[in-house]
Amino acid sequence: MTDRVTVHVHEGVADVRLNRPDKLNALDLAMFEALAQAGDALAADASVRAVVLSGEGRAFCAGLDFAGFAAMAGDGAGRRADDITAREPGRITNLGQQAVHVWRELPQPVIAAVHGHALGGGLQVALGADIRIVAPDARLSVLEIRWGLVPDMTGTAALIRLVGEDVAKELTFTGRRVSGADAVRLGLATRTADDPHSAATELAREIAANSPEAVRGAKRLLNRAADTDLAGQFLEESRTLGALRGSPNQVEAVRAYFDKRPPAFTDPA
Repeated sequence: MTDRVTVHVHEGVADVRLNRPDKLNALDLAMFEALAQAGDALAADASVRAVVLSGEGRAFCAGLDFAGFAAMAGDGAGRRADDITAREPGRITNLGQQAVHVWRELPQPVIAAVHGHALGGGLQVALGADIRIVAPDARLSVLEIRWGLVPDMTGTAALIRLVGEDVAKELTFTGRRVSGADAVRLGLATRTADDPHSAATELAREIAANSPEAVRGAKRLLNRAADTDLAGQFLEESRTLGALRGSPNQVEAVRAYFDKRPPAFTDPA
């Protein structure tokens, strides 16, 4: 594990924090690896009964590191589809997907405490949790459409489960930002709290006081009831993203954003 993610366990509750506050906890390769490793370590720790997942500083997570997008805008080169369709060893995910899916796989309940921004990949990390407690003024968005991309970190499966097909499509097609209060109304979040981390910790302690076997069994059963053909869903995410990355309209989306001008998209072939 790296310093990208910190983990502290106290009385059965693991406090997990994205730890890149100077970048609003933006996601890079090291953050993906640290999230996946933290989840694996907690899954193997029988003393942990509940997890609080949050971000240091002013935001939960502002999404992917913009430096990568700036580089993409400069040369128009994207990785080939087969790079991201490759699965992590023994898993149904690639690394970016596993950084999110590890929290759903975790046998212990995971509560995301969201403040500030949870955008794009950052929102998808929050969606990997079982419960989301958000600040009323938090800002959440399925932001990938801004870059000419699609949610590719298990987000398409999570959105359908949480908000239904029509709302999932509206949020994904538009990339519009919603407040924490609106997120609760839509089903993206569970409830609001002025201090999400304190509220999440209090809930985690309440859960940790219950039978760990019963809590784990309940999570396993509830997940099983909601999941259908995740392997196919995640692979399709990767295939779709692979076809988009580096394409003319995707590069134009990035360039237009950094040039602060309206994008000039071409019609699809």
